[in-house]
Amino acid sequence: MPSKRILLLTMLLMLAAVVAAQTKTTSSKKSAPAKSKQWKIQNAMSAAPAAIAKEATIVDQPAREGGEMATVRKGSNKWTCIPDDPSTPVNDPMCLDQNAMEWAKAWKTHADPKLSSPGIGYMLQGGGSPSNTDPFAKSPPEGKKWMQEPPHLMLFGTKLDTKVYSTDPHSGPWIMWAGTPYEHLMVPVK
Repeated sequence: MPSKRILLLTMLLMLAAVVAAQTKTTSSKKSAPAKSKQWKIQNAMSAAPAAIAKEATIVDQPAREGGEMATVRKGSNKWTCIPDDPSTPVNDPMCLDQNAMEWAKAWKTHADPKLSSPGIGYMLQGGGSPSNTDPFAKSPPEGKKWMQEPPHLMLFGTKLDTKVYSTDPHSGPWIMWAGTPYEHLMVPVK
C-alpha cells in the first residue's frame, strides 16, 4: 500500500510540474466580469491545460445552493469545467474528470460522495475558500481571512493519511477538509 501512495504522489508531482509550465499568471482579485455564455466558457476552460479544456463539457454554477449545474456547452471528452464561483472573492474555476465531478455534485448538494475510483481536478487559476476544515462554510471564522489557494491539482476519492500529508495549506501538498467525506489532496503547481 505505501508503494502505491508513493507512486501516486510521484505521478501527481510530475503532472504538477507539467501543469505549472502551462499555467498563466492571473490576478487573484475579482473584477466585475460579464457573465455571458462566452465568458463562462473561457473562464471555465482557464482552469485546466488546453488539451483537456478545449473538449470539456462546461457547466454553470448552480443558480441556488443544492441546485443543478446547467450545461453551458456539451463536450466530447470525459472532463467537466465549471466557471468562477461568484460567492468567493477570487477567480476560482475548476475542471474535473468524471469521478471528481461526482465528488463535486455530492459536495454541492451536501450528499456523501460515492466514488468508484480516484478523481483528478485542476484549478490552475488558484482559488479561495473560507475554511480548510469546513466544506460548507460560507465565510471565514471570525478574525480569519479567506484562504488564497495557489494554482493546484486536486486528488479525490482516496483515503489520505495525515501522517503523510499535512493539513497546513502553506506546507506543499495538503489535505483540505480532512476527516470529512469531502477530504481531498491539494497539490500546488507553483
